[in-house]
Amino acid sequence: MTDEILAKYDLVIGLEIHAQLQTNSKIFSSDPASFGAGPNEHTSIISVGLPGTLPKINEKVVAYAVKMGWATNCRINKYNRFDRKNYFYADLPKGYQITQDEIPVCQAGYITIRLKDKTEKDIRINRIHMEEDAGKSMHDKDSRYSLIDLNRAGVPLIEIVSEPDLRSAEEAAAYMSEIRKLVRYLNICDGNMEEGSLRCDANISVRPKGSPEYGARCEVKNLNSIRNLQRAINYEFKRQVKLVEQGEHIDQNTLNFDAATGVTSVLRSKEMANDYRYFPEPDLPPMQLSEEWIQQLKSELPELPEQRIKRYSEEFSLSHYDASLLTSDRAVADFFEELAGQTPYYKAAANWINGPLQSYVNENGKDFSILQPYVKSIAEIIALVESSKINNTAAVQQLFPALVSGNGKSSVSELVHELNLIIDTDHSELTGFIDSAVAKFPDKVTEYHKGKKGVLGLFMGEIMKISKGKIDPKTANKLLVEKLESLK
Repeated sequence: MTDEILAKYDLVIGLEIHAQLQTNSKIFSSDPASFGAGPNEHTSIISVGLPGTLPKINEKVVAYAVKMGWATNCRINKYNRFDRKNYFYADLPKGYQITQDEIPVCQAGYITIRLKDKTEKDIRINRIHMEEDAGKSMHDKDSRYSLIDLNRAGVPLIEIVSEPDLRSAEEAAAYMSEIRKLVRYLNICDGNMEEGSLRCDANISVRPKGSPEYGARCEVKNLNSIRNLQRAINYEFKRQVKLVEQGEHIDQNTLNFDAATGVTSVLRSKEMANDYRYFPEPDLPPMQLSEEWIQQLKSELPELPEQRIKRYSEEFSLSHYDASLLTSDRAVADFFEELAGQTPYYKAAANWINGPLQSYVNENGKDFSILQPYVKSIAEIIALVESSKINNTAAVQQLFPALVSGNGKSSVSELVHELNLIIDTDHSELTGFIDSAVAKFPDKVTEYHKGKKGVLGLFMGEIMKISKGKIDPKTANKLLVEKLESLK
């Protein structure tokens, strides 16, 4: 499929994102909602759907849904109700799902995404509704039977349904990232796509460029990573364009995406709304939310990522890029603010967090809480580097590792002297390092004089090697240039 052919078509995407809420109990019963128990241990007569049992709404689920509505600029419906969605799955114990259809808790919102070219775009949100999860079918545990685990049945979900405003895999990835960031900031979902606590279904269609009419859409189910979301979208775009170009009909199917092959396949023909036979849930009365409670939930919202990005730009004079990296995770942003309270070098603090500190956290498989005891010490290291008392490379590669490996038992000042990292300010030792490097590469001196300024990097590398990093690079570079110019 050539780029010229693909350019004739618009890609149209809408996402349905299911977020599993972090409540202690399920949405309509007191059964534990936690992950990791043995099969069918977190069940009761309500979870398994025995006749005569009645659901009761978990108030925290409603609160979490309203908070997500506020965070996504939605209208909060004071009056809303639950409905029955009828379909048969072996792991859906009642034979229907309790969800919200005509009157969801939140409607008509939007979030703003920012793309790589720095353009911004508002993506409309059609609705956010509450519902219960189904159980889990396992087909690889027994050679003869499929097994059912109902621990997940009744676990609370919110479904965030976008309008078909997304036009590329990049936009879809940016939107998904923003939703994941928001649920984590609100602390209502851990956002772990690999474990299924955040899942995404993508509705994908194509239409001739400029056409106002939408094409037949296919829904790709249960995409469990942002990378797979992008892969599935790109594959479907090409597949559907090829069918249209060949004059074939696109069947409105529900699809599976195989991450190993990067190919979609048909799961079943796409159900329509009337196939589900929605009707109001008779065992749950409609909910009437008070304005006072809705406003109270709004007042409990934390400072959200976009608000923090704006404040970091104004208060700490950080670029949008740096502020975006810092606010991509709430724990990281909280750590930055604590560190910023200990140092006036905000840009340096951002560089340390986005660089060596993030690497340390990643390598140790933890989060930034493991660096909490070292905030003051890290601020001291930053001050030493910014005042040119120690070299940044030495600080990153020697001083910081020594600090954390010793569990902070030695102070920064003690470690600096133990490791002999203080830069010689009279430049006598540095001059000797420069002389040695220049003498080692006389041919490169000639190249420098012929205009090849790139050889400065080679000289600086040699000086860093000889000095074991115990120099100020800016001073060394200045003295090196002076030395080379004197040899003309």
